[in-house]
Amino acid sequence: MDGLARYGDDIPEFDRFMEAIYRPLPATARINTLKTDRDRLLCRLEVAGVACRPFTWYPFGIMLQTEKPGNLVENLMGHIHLQEEISMVSAVVLDPRPGERVLDLCAAPGSKTTQIAMMMENRGLVVANDPANGRVASLRSNCERAGAINVAVTRYDGRRFPAQKFDRVLVDGPCTGQGMARKDPKVLDRWSLKRSLGLQRLQVALLKRGVEVAKAGGTVVYSTCTFAPEENEGVVSRVLDQVRGLSLQEVSVPNLEGSPGLSIWGASLFGDEMKRCARYYPHKNDTGGFFVAKLVKE
Repeated sequence: MDGLARYGDDIPEFDRFMEAIYRPLPATARINTLKTDRDRLLCRLEVAGVACRPFTWYPFGIMLQTEKPGNLVENLMGHIHLQEEISMVSAVVLDPRPGERVLDLCAAPGSKTTQIAMMMENRGLVVANDPANGRVASLRSNCERAGAINVAVTRYDGRRFPAQKFDRVLVDGPCTGQGMARKDPKVLDRWSLKRSLGLQRLQVALLKRGVEVAKAGGTVVYSTCTFAPEENEGVVSRVLDQVRGLSLQEVSVPNLEGSPGLSIWGASLFGDEMKRCARYYPHKNDTGGFFVAKLVKE
């Protein structure tokens, strides 16, 4: 409770937020157009008696009303990918295009990687990087099942990723994961300010490297699934202070209700430009929690 109580003055409708945070998370999935057509997939689920409802904000997201969505043949075949709704925002904000070079710096287990490959229609190159052996196995498996053939998997420490130049970079950084509480309430017990500040150093280094390997004019998206400002606005503001030639862009996803980033947190003055970031809360869209910032390298 202490980890969430600290946000009481900053999260809108905090009572509703607290009610939502302990409700089970709806089962959601992304339609994988690398292997199927959206309308054909929806028709197949209807014939099979699987109740589903498309998202209002993303045409390839669906809410599933079934006890074991992982057992659906459509999931096993890679026609859908089970993915938390709000995590689909990162790739939408990144907006990758066919033929581009894109880096997913912290890629495992591959939900966002395969979404990026799908948006690129398997054209161009997606480099999916993760340093952990065990996580890379699931990353490779998910890419293979999704039919994402334009993905190259690497195992570098993201802070020291080799000098390359990418059109777009996603830094979905490791975080304390408070936004995943509806899926795993134990993440709230594991939170501590010390842990947030320790991760902040890693997150800043990862985001700086993501900016360094982006082309001039390239886009870098930073996202986390935590509410902690130390890991969100605190990270973005530090990178903006330390790296020249960056502009922070407005994050706005039509039909998805977001809140602006925080310009101030306690004694920390992040600045009004942090309001261009987006915070997504469980009680606003019946999702998990998420933070997204979009940077452009000038």
